[in-house]
Amino acid sequence: MKTKFILPIIAIGLFAACSDDSSSGNPTEPGTNPTVESSASEETPSSDSTPLEPFRKEVENTIPNNTATEVEDFADYKYYGAELTGKDQFTYGRFEARMKMVSISGSVSSMFLYYDPSYLLGNEPWNEIDIEVLGTNPGMWQSNLITRLPDEDKKNPKITSEYKTGFGFNSTEDFHLFAFVWTPEYISWEIDSVEIRRDVIGMDKGQVEFMTLQQSLRFNLWASKSAGWTGKFTGAELADGPVAQEIDYVRVYSYDTETKTFTKSWQDDFDGDALDTRHWSKGNWEMENVMLSANNIVVEDGKCKLLISRVKEE
Repeated sequence: MKTKFILPIIAIGLFAACSDDSSSGNPTEPGTNPTVESSASEETPSSDSTPLEPFRKEVENTIPNNTATEVEDFADYKYYGAELTGKDQFTYGRFEARMKMVSISGSVSSMFLYYDPSYLLGNEPWNEIDIEVLGTNPGMWQSNLITRLPDEDKKNPKITSEYKTGFGFNSTEDFHLFAFVWTPEYISWEIDSVEIRRDVIGMDKGQVEFMTLQQSLRFNLWASKSAGWTGKFTGAELADGPVAQEIDYVRVYSYDTETKTFTKSWQDDFDGDALDTRHWSKGNWEMENVMLSANNIVVEDGKCKLLISRVKEE
């Protein structure tokens, strides 16, 4: 078992008080942010009070935007991304992943919770909680909630609540701890154990109280067709080979709605050379500019790597 560098967990509840709108595809089709990692022992997060106020923390971004490199041979290649799709179903909890992200023009590098039938629309509602690093800038990240009321005619739109803020660092250069917390009363997002955003029940869009369906934990790396959201994808950055979103570990906590406490359920350190199939499967459907490929998920050197790549067509 390799040694993991664990950031100390700040207890939940102690903080004072677009674009394409989904990280998910069709699963049935082909303060100051701390940046120095600590070796402190792992703590179980707890919640001793209910956060009642929404919270937003702005962090200055000094990283310049990515620019798209124009190519003349875009259509000469096939493009592939990856999705690590969770098999477990959750209703509330805390979800953490220590990751190094990808940001090339056009890319989406993400961690999210997703109600699996959402894509069916119609009489199925939409529930989704997102963390996304976009291809426009490696120093920015987007948190988002996506909800949708069911209706038979598929006319109800998806409701989103994107919030973008800086990291205070380049998310592609080193590993950092990403987390979100989902409870009946609030949903919050953290980077390196610092809370950046909290949405609560009673807000105008009513998304927290609507978020009641079981969701799976997922990670994906893909390329969007929405240049205004992610930058224009040309594949030029893939000329020297794939680029990878790397996941050092994933840690999942359950939530007790009576005691308002979290209990660690499981952790995946990605030891060995294969996925733990108790928890994970691999996506194999189309995500706009890429086809998700099982071959683009690699477990090696104690990491799970999601690749975005291109192959020249014969």
